[in-house]
Amino acid sequence: MSQVDMPDVFTAPIRDDIVQFCHTNMAKNRRQAHGKIMTEGHQHSAESWGTGRAVARIPRIGGSGTHRSGQGAFGNMCRKGRMFAPLRTWRKWHRKVNTNQKRHAVASALAASACAPLVLARGHDVNAVPELPLVLDSLNVDSTQAMLKSLKAVGASAALANSNKKHLRAGSGKMRYSRYQISRGPLIVYGDENPLVKRTARNLPGVDTCSVHRLNLLQLAPGGHLGRFVIYTADAFKALNNVFGTYREKGIEKSGYQLNRNCMSVCDIARIINSDQVQAKLRAIRKTDSIKKTNKKNPLKNKSAMSRLNPYYKKQLELEQKAEATRSTARKAALKAKRSKAGRKDKAVRITRFNQLNTELEHSFQAAQKVIDDETKAGLFNTEEESSEEDED
Repeated sequence: MSQVDMPDVFTAPIRDDIVQFCHTNMAKNRRQAHGKIMTEGHQHSAESWGTGRAVARIPRIGGSGTHRSGQGAFGNMCRKGRMFAPLRTWRKWHRKVNTNQKRHAVASALAASACAPLVLARGHDVNAVPELPLVLDSLNVDSTQAMLKSLKAVGASAALANSNKKHLRAGSGKMRYSRYQISRGPLIVYGDENPLVKRTARNLPGVDTCSVHRLNLLQLAPGGHLGRFVIYTADAFKALNNVFGTYREKGIEKSGYQLNRNCMSVCDIARIINSDQVQAKLRAIRKTDSIKKTNKKNPLKNKSAMSRLNPYYKKQLELEQKAEATRSTARKAALKAKRSKAGRKDKAVRITRFNQLNTELEHSFQAAQKVIDDETKAGLFNTEEESSEEDED
């Protein structure tokens, strides 16, 4: 196993903003133009009724005898009318991206492929891989079976298993193009000495291949997300310095491209700000003797404000709390006594006395009523005469 020097492109700054911008615009260049037909929503025999009928001047369907006659047409607010601003084939479907900007994005994607946390965060299982970036001496094998065996030998079995997952595409896209989606697996970057890689790896699900001379951001960062698991052949790895150049020499294959440089060599902002060199140049903290203005507090809602207005307020609260505690204790004691055995016995005595009193009152009423009934029968007491005398009075 030979040693290969690390190309400078893997030390390029990882610019997620540039990668997302370039990927968003580059992905639009695969779209095909589509739109509505010119006569969509205007295929009715409709004409405006004009003014004077107390209806809107929207064109209306002609004829009679159906619900459709007299209904509005053509407008985007009408049933079966045209849509607002219908899509046209002459829309600006494609986007131009600056060449140097795309090169910076590809360099950032390559640098991110050498960062294990980013590769793991993207979903690739590379725990069994010996190192990142992963460089193999050669993958120029004759069959797909031999290619699969070579990839499994370097610990890419888990990544290949995850890329073999197939699921149904969500939404209406399942009726338009590929009905199923397959997870992205490793990307194999090969050089001129491995011409068979493209053929032997094309039938492996989720595995993509790309020549080192034609690196593509859409493959290095699918979806605009950095950290794809990339496997390099030795000749491709050595050719990266010629493709992208170094910090001292410009790239040969990319027309004098110079690698982007980091804006900061130390990204620990807190360490920089708190350093003695920076703190020595800062001015002292300004202090003022002026009283800070505060909002007026409502004494009815703020206890501290009420205490300043009423010195007795705190004592008053204590007395109220004490009285409330006393009332609560007395109530609990009364309930306990009431629910005790003696309390239930006293309650039973009171109920018996109350029922006896009601019974005696009932007997007294019945006895008095009987005396009145007896006098009425004997003629000694006439209720009708008494009532008439009362009416005359």
